Amino acid sequence: MLTEQLEIREKQKASWNKFSPGWKKWDDFTMQFLQIQGDKIVEALDLKEDYKVLDIASGTGEPGLTIAAKVSQGFVTAIDLAEGMLEIAREKQVEQNLNNFFTLAADVCELPFENNSFDAISCRLGFMFFPDMQLAAKEMVRVLKPGGKLAITVWAEPEKNRWITAMMGAIKSVVDVPAPPAGAPGMFRCSQPGFITSIFEKAGLLGGVETDIDGAINCQSSDQYWEFMNDVVPPVVAVIQSSEESVKNQIKRELYSGLIDSYGKQKDLIFGARMYMVQKPV
Repeated sequence: MLTEQLEIREKQKASWNKFSPGWKKWDDFTMQFLQIQGDKIVEALDLKEDYKVLDIASGTGEPGLTIAAKVSQGFVTAIDLAEGMLEIAREKQVEQNLNNFFTLAADVCELPFENNSFDAISCRLGFMFFPDMQLAAKEMVRVLKPGGKLAITVWAEPEKNRWITAMMGAIKSVVDVPAPPAGAPGMFRCSQPGFITSIFEKAGLLGGVETDIDGAINCQSSDQYWEFMNDVVPPVVAVIQSSEESVKNQIKRELYSGLIDSYGKQKDLIFGARMYMVQKPV
């Protein structure tokens, strides 16, 4: 990778390690929110009991832990840049009494595995953050066995993701937040239909299928939403922590008013994701 990409990687690693306590605090809530995406990935991979599976950007362990329970004669290797996130995954592994789930701090752009090592690869909501997505795709294809399946999810278009745009919209209405450089790692970097397909076609895999996934985050109140976003979403925390109390309160007022519809009810905090699945030729 280029020097600039290596710098991005190290900043991401530091950020995810910093926020790992927040992710641990909200793990049950977050895993419920994201479960439908993990379920779709597991279904698409059509797992067999003896499969060797690589779960990339595993974070606190999903969908890798769910997969490990299904491949009882095989195993799951879960990788992530952030050791702090993987520590949470290992705690959950012990709680679930799984002895075929292994964690490794590693970079998807430099996978420490031999060619054709895995029967299946999963990656939930990590791909859009990889500094070099084309290199990441090439590495994923390299370690996937012929005939093996790969399934990943990314966030769909911003208009389908009120769960994050509600907060960012409130922030931008109060604070001047500079736009990130074009093509920089970020939530909606892979949101356009066909984007992921084109990357893996360049990496040599044809015939991939994209499927939309829709849902909503189940927040009980505006206060719960505010607290959640301030614990686990780095761009939100960066603005809120650096703002004066008066600015913070103004953002909060803008957010709360935007969460209520004309009938006085809280709007659904919808999300939209897109799953890409492809099989490597035999």
